[in-house]
Amino acid sequence: MPQIAQLADTWSSQVFWLLVFFGITFFVIGRGMVPKVMETVAQRDGQIAADLAAAKAARDAADEQEEAWRVRENENRAAAQAIVAKAKDEAAAKSESKLKAAQTRLDKKLAEAETRIAEARNAALTEVESVAVEAAQDIVTRLAGVKVTKPAATKAVKEAMSHG
Repeated sequence: MPQIAQLADTWSSQVFWLLVFFGITFFVIGRGMVPKVMETVAQRDGQIAADLAAAKAARDAADEQEEAWRVRENENRAAAQAIVAKAKDEAAAKSESKLKAAQTRLDKKLAEAETRIAEARNAALTEVESVAVEAAQDIVTRLAGVKVTKPAATKAVKEAMSHG
């Protein structure tokens, strides 16, 4: 076969061009492009690491601020609860004093009313007694035809009223 016979003639030229092509490829890609790609990858890795460090620092700062905010909020809540408790105590004390004053006024009015009622009852009883005395004198005079004195009729009415 003629193709195989000419292989020995072209072998050295093909090896030469193979070495030239791979040499040029090695120097262009291996020495020119690969270092640039590696440098870009290294820069990218450095940027990513820097971004991660900045994000971690920002997260730590945010956590510190959140914790400080929580502490302030708890202190404010406790202060507000203390103010509310104080206001409740003051309101309860004011209510109690107003209730005591009102109770005192009501007790005084009640005592006055009881006194007036007792006076009215005594006056009514006295009037009932005097009417009863007059009625008893009149009844005895009409029924028995005997005239009874006022002191005797009063004594009899008092005795009958005390027995109910």
